[in-house]
Amino acid sequence: MELNSNISAVITGGASGLGAATARKLAAQGVKVALFDLNEEKGEALASELGGVFCKVNVTDEASVDAGFEKARAANGQERILVNCAGTGNAIKTASRNKETGEIKHFPLDKFDLIIQINLVGTFRCIAKSAAGMMSLDPIDGERGAIVNTASVAAEDGQMGQAAYSASKGGVVGMTLPIARDLSRELIRVNTILPGIFDTPLMQGAPDNVKQALAASVPNPARLGNPDEYASLACEMIKNGYFNGEDVRLDGAIRMSPR
Repeated sequence: MELNSNISAVITGGASGLGAATARKLAAQGVKVALFDLNEEKGEALASELGGVFCKVNVTDEASVDAGFEKARAANGQERILVNCAGTGNAIKTASRNKETGEIKHFPLDKFDLIIQINLVGTFRCIAKSAAGMMSLDPIDGERGAIVNTASVAAEDGQMGQAAYSASKGGVVGMTLPIARDLSRELIRVNTILPGIFDTPLMQGAPDNVKQALAASVPNPARLGNPDEYASLACEMIKNGYFNGEDVRLDGAIRMSPR
């Protein structure tokens, strides 16, 4: 797909981090961007900077997602690109014992469900609704649209406390190929990126020594990932017409780190 001013894109989680970097890279090539996010201040500021549109969207709420697509399409036309970056995580063990009191607690199931609803169901909700819209378009150079999702290396190599996060991201990986097959006759491609440890707003609250330790744990290059590197791969997945049904790790080989 050629990226130019005739193409519209929706980026979920587009106000910051991986989503913001992707929105900037797409806009730099003329693509009309719509940002879905809950952070109005950051979203409006970035949309203004890029000449795009901000849509306050909660991906766990169907009416909110519908309203977001309606606003985005009214401003920019039907999107041919969807990049799903909306997501979050937590760190809670499945069951644990308080070191001081000995009290035993299990993972709060409402918090498990919330991660699944945002990262997995929210991603699928946006895919399904965007793909239905893309199907109304005439193909350009043999395709109607391209979708990029965000999983995580935790989908395959989750650490302690990541049961909910790993389950949600594993679901995104697991549905990539079936969705690509579902949409193949409609000429819509679907791929997923599995980032490692990236320098995003989620990391900004971490102490410097923690960041340094995490960076050192990456085999090569021994640093945190840059959101621009995610954006670069997302754009390549969109532009390369033979890229379809793939789950691609972007992690500096951290999954291979010795235990």
